[in-house]
Parts: sequence; structure tokens; C-alpha cells
Amino acid sequence: MSDKRATLDQLVGELADGMTIGLGGWGSRRKPMAAVRAILRSTLTDLTIVSYGGPDVGLLCDSGKVKKVVFPFVTLDSIATDPLFKKARQSAAIDAMEVDEGMFYLGLLAASQRLPFLPTRSGLGSDVLRLNPSLRTVTSPYADAEELVAMPALRLDAAIIHVNRADAAGSGQILGPDPFFDELFLGAADRRYLTAERIIPTEELAQHGAIQTLCISRLLTDRVVETPNGAHFTACVGDYGRDEAFQKAYVTAAGDPETWSVFTKRYLEVDEEGYQAALRADRAAALDADERSGR
Repeated sequence: MSDKRATLDQLVGELADGMTIGLGGWGSRRKPMAAVRAILRSTLTDLTIVSYGGPDVGLLCDSGKVKKVVFPFVTLDSIATDPLFKKARQSAAIDAMEVDEGMFYLGLLAASQRLPFLPTRSGLGSDVLRLNPSLRTVTSPYADAEELVAMPALRLDAAIIHVNRADAAGSGQILGPDPFFDELFLGAADRRYLTAERIIPTEELAQHGAIQTLCISRLLTDRVVETPNGAHFTACVGDYGRDEAFQKAYVTAAGDPETWSVFTKRYLEVDEEGYQAALRADRAAALDADERSGR
């Protein structure tokens, strides 16, 4: 088995302007945020982002690197709306293709199966077709002659997902209860990237969970990057939950230009080591404050 280990800089170095990039996870859960932060630090531009969106989408839209987002929703889960995405959408700073969740899934499935489209009833009778005039319908060739939406394949130039554990060959283990659609993101992409909390020897994967947790085949990955705490501030169930305090700070900062400038300098205009160091300092300060207050 080949050794696919790489760094975040190497991952981003294989991306290019104008790419369509799929980001795994769901809302504010198990997002490849370390990779997103690395993209934010890069010179990449003119990107199309395909995502069950969370703060990954909001941050990238705010950076000016995104021309289009394909999505069924963008949410922070415990906070309904990502403020940076809302700003980009309302100001028409991005092109948007919003589809039903099931249609989005079928678009990834079609791409992973190398099909041009898959038929569905989803979207019929809604504004999805009106707001996306590029979508087409097809007529069933069978006796029913039913009219169906032809959801086009969501072909990706690259996909990035985050998992709990991986081995050097790119097998991925998800310890939380839901693998979401990460396997389909990889299957739909030409270049496939896996970031993981820890890279461990292959023989140790079975020690961290049942065999069913080995959701990502090494055949679906080209590079694997070890990124401890790499989904922060989203959840990576099995290792940590969503950082609700940080998420609230993110939303608050996004609403005020001066506060946002301070936030970006501390957390986004630094490398990943600097980001994690800032988090450790925040936790130490919070612990010290609790001790002084007697809590």
C-alpha cells in the first residue's frame, strides 16, 4: 500500500484557481476546517464550492475566493444561519445554486457513478426549478410517462473530507454516528483528500471502533493529512463536540467590522499551528477566569 501522507500546504498546492471543490461534513459537523483555513491563507480564487454548508462556506465566501456555491442549506446547526454566507448571498457577491437536500445527494451519486444525471421527484411543484432555470425535466420511457427532474451530476475537481482516524494509505474511520455523504464527495471528485484527527497504523484501526466505522476506502483517497482538532469549531463526534462558545464568538464578530478584524487577525491570518495555539490560550484564560471566580 502506498504512503499517501501529505501536509496541508501540499494539499492546497495541488488545487488551482477556478476549481469546483466539494467539502464534506454537514452543517457545523465534521467539516475539514483546517483545510478550509489553509485555503483562506492561499492565493486561490474563482472557486465553486459544493457543500452541505456550514462555516466552511461562510468563511470562504467572505474571503472573496468564491464565485459560486452549490448547496441545499448553509447552517451552523445550533445557530440557524451563517452570517458571512447570508451577507454574501444578500449582496449577490456569489452565484448560488440552491437545491433540495435529496437532489444534492443525487447529484453527488450521479457523479460518483459517472452518470450525467439521475431522475427524481424532488423539486417538482417547488421554486427549485424556477430559481434554477438550467435544471431540466425528463419523461419516463415506460408506460407511466411520468415527468421527473433530471438532477445533473455534481462533478468535482477536488473533494476534501475530515474523519476521526486514518492510516497512511488513506483508509478513513468515522467514529461518530453519521458518515453523512463523505464517500460520495470523494467518488464524485478527480482529486480526493482526507484530513484526519490522527493517522495511525492500519492494524490499530480496529482497536478504535467496530469494522463498520471504516467508512472510507483507501481506493477513494489520493492524499491524507493529519490535522489534530482539524474540524474545529465544528463537531467531530468521537473526539470532541462543537465549540459552541467559539461559534457564538464567530457569529458576534461577523456582525461588527472592528471586532471581525480582531477575530481574523487572531484566528485566520495565522497558520494552523498559530490557530491551535490561540485556542489553547483561550482555554487557559477561561480556566483561569473560572478558578478566580470560584466556579
